[in-house]
Amino acid sequence: MVTTLSPRLVTLMNLLRVFVVLALLVLSRVAVADDTRIALLSSEDAAPYKEVLKGFQQSLSKQGINATFDEYPLQGSSDKASQAVQEAKQKGTTLIVTIGTLATQTAIKEAGDIPIVAALVPNPDDLKTGNATGVGLDFSPETQFQWLQRLLPDAKTVGVVFNPKKSARRIEAATQAARSLGLTLVTKQAETPQALTEALKSLANDTKVLWAITDSTLFSPQTAETVLLFSFRNRIPVAGLSTSWVKAGALYALDRDYLDLGAQCGEMAGKIIQGTKANSLPPTTPRKVVYALNLKTATHLKLDIAQPLIDGAQQVFK
Repeated sequence: MVTTLSPRLVTLMNLLRVFVVLALLVLSRVAVADDTRIALLSSEDAAPYKEVLKGFQQSLSKQGINATFDEYPLQGSSDKASQAVQEAKQKGTTLIVTIGTLATQTAIKEAGDIPIVAALVPNPDDLKTGNATGVGLDFSPETQFQWLQRLLPDAKTVGVVFNPKKSARRIEAATQAARSLGLTLVTKQAETPQALTEALKSLANDTKVLWAITDSTLFSPQTAETVLLFSFRNRIPVAGLSTSWVKAGALYALDRDYLDLGAQCGEMAGKIIQGTKANSLPPTTPRKVVYALNLKTATHLKLDIAQPLIDGAQQVFK
């Protein structure tokens, strides 16, 4: 004898199945959250580092991951960085999040099997070894040159000074990217701040814009005066490294939305917490671009910046 269930009873049974599945999903997520302990290692106390951490924590909250956070402000100390990693290991940390080069290099060296998500690292390729991933500091060469073309459409030759010991691979990729966009990248090598001056002089007649790259040896607060004097004397605009460079006299700079960059790291962390291997997530670049302009510099260099670009800048110095 075959018993036929009423439509109403079938509907109730289906609803019960859905309820059980949802309950199991919620319970599994709670179980993950209860076991999740994250060490937050910040190399410095500067505002961008704090914004990254804030964006990271907000991202995890949106994903429903209620982790325990252990914060370690390193204040530039390698000893504190090493102590923080060892303490994180003793606590059974699930994941280490590093902000800045010091924290990242120490964690990669000493964290063992604990997965790492890093931010504000100059070269994402450094994260391709070990159990690490993250979001680098720089935008891709393609992104940087596309913005250069928007802001300086008549500049077809781009000069760059680089340290071959640190940036050879990056410059090789940038040369290809420039060529694909119809630009010519004119490169000069320098390994010390003292060599930077002569390298810049050799670019004066061959380039229409100077592209500053992330390299603490050649482009730093200590060398900014040398770079900007070269720009003003030769009427060659500088595509700077950050808003602080623009404030000092660079024509413009792409900058990061640090809150969103933290959210990018949070999304990576969410996948790792759910079981994805960190080294299976390719290191990436910031996905959101903001920029600053210096109109006083533009006037001195006799450059016209289109009004929509001025209106779109995050910060304008006049």
